[in-house]
Amino acid sequence: MNKFTDYFLDLYHSLVDKLPTILIALVILTIGFLIAAGLKNLILKKIKPRLTNNLSADFIAQVTTIIIRLIVVVMALNLLGFKSFTTQILAGAGILTFIIGFAFKDIGENFLAGIILAFKSPFRLKDLIESGNILGYVQELNLRETLVKTPDGKDVFIPNGQILKNPLINYTLDGFLRYEFIIGLDYKSNIVEGLKIISDSVSEISDVLNTKNKKTTVLIDELTASTINFKILFWIDTFKGTSKTYHNNIRSAVIDKVVQNLLKNGFYLPSTIVEIKKYTP
Repeated sequence: MNKFTDYFLDLYHSLVDKLPTILIALVILTIGFLIAAGLKNLILKKIKPRLTNNLSADFIAQVTTIIIRLIVVVMALNLLGFKSFTTQILAGAGILTFIIGFAFKDIGENFLAGIILAFKSPFRLKDLIESGNILGYVQELNLRETLVKTPDGKDVFIPNGQILKNPLINYTLDGFLRYEFIIGLDYKSNIVEGLKIISDSVSEISDVLNTKNKKTTVLIDELTASTINFKILFWIDTFKGTSKTYHNNIRSAVIDKVVQNLLKNGFYLPSTIVEIKKYTP
């Protein structure tokens, strides 16, 4: 019993002796974490508005916070008498890095890919991108993955490494996006007049661009069994609205205007003709 009493007394006196050091370590941790949070807020409030790509600022804020917190934790451990422990960790950083890198190679790969994406800036917040078979609007870029929201409302987390290694399509980077659709007319139709009606109909929609480099194009696409198919290509300004609903509304308005004007001018829009032959034995 005396042994246990002596043990707890020694532990108590040891804690009392180290109490000032423990308090200082806690103060360092608190101040360090507050500094990390303050720098993060400073980057997000002061630096972020000045950058062309907000995602870069978010990523820098995350990395800065993690680095400062790691430094503060190491300082606190050294102060508490774990200097040899932290020294061994730092001394074995090469081996540790190799082991961690091998075990968590995907995490390291995605982290490095995130750094490249943050500074290369192939996309911005709310940009419509396509990577692999995933199409969606960019919501966030963090240390491991990029969050995109698909047009049907799904939140998809794409690993940064996947985006970096695969072809990336950004539909809204320069502010212009081209849409197209096909419409079929009867073979007896006046082709020249039909082309003009279609082109004029698209031009009636105010949100469709009509500039030197972004003009509406109407061309004959193919000759099918029952129709002459026309392909209509037109451009919209994505800076006016980034949502898929905005884009689809313009596309729907264009198609509706083309169909209504063709019908109004006596053009026939036939359906697929199916020929049925009956053979008598």
